[in-house]
Amino acid sequence: MENTDKKIKEIMDRRLTELTWRYPALGHVRDSIGEAYLAIKESYDRGGKLMVAGNGGSCADALHIVGELMKGFCKKRPLPEELKDAIISFDGEDGAEIADRLQMGLMAIALSEHQSLNTAYANDVDPGLMFAQQLMGYSRKGDSLLLISTSGNSKDLIAMIPVAKALGVKVIGLTGKDGGRISREADVSIVAPGEETYKIQELHLPIYHTLCLMLEDTYFEV
Repeated sequence: MENTDKKIKEIMDRRLTELTWRYPALGHVRDSIGEAYLAIKESYDRGGKLMVAGNGGSCADALHIVGELMKGFCKKRPLPEELKDAIISFDGEDGAEIADRLQMGLMAIALSEHQSLNTAYANDVDPGLMFAQQLMGYSRKGDSLLLISTSGNSKDLIAMIPVAKALGVKVIGLTGKDGGRISREADVSIVAPGEETYKIQELHLPIYHTLCLMLEDTYFEV
């Protein structure tokens, strides 16, 4: 356990120091980023997943995050030999090539990308609750939820918070301006400095890249 704690501390120190060196404006949210990393890590340690939601540019950021987690980001993430052997045992002809090309992933879901479900629920019930509805089906106790909103006041994201907490899902807010309601109600809050949407979004990217880097460092050696 001591070695594990030491490794986690080293990962956080290295990645957060690099981040704040490159983006000095993020120095005051360094601790909050670390808390968000630990919250997501706890979910993964328990066999859980990360769900991500946002609107507009923040929707694109949600997709970006999932892309970095579900495949190799800065590491190749090769499959364990035992899993490779199992794939080969089911398909000796092509299995070796398949096993060599696949990468290990960290389970993450962008809740904006289920158009049939989202449009059906928006049309039939309430567009403001289409993300919250997905929590009912996807979430399990111990999962984590990242809400991205430059204002911190996106109504469809705020509607998810009481549902997530009732289901035992840890809520992380990535916002801007004064943080809005999301920052006040989330379990962990990262408020990027700035008042203009595009400037906040420019700082959101290095924040979530750092989260993804720390998670990748935690679970993958190469």
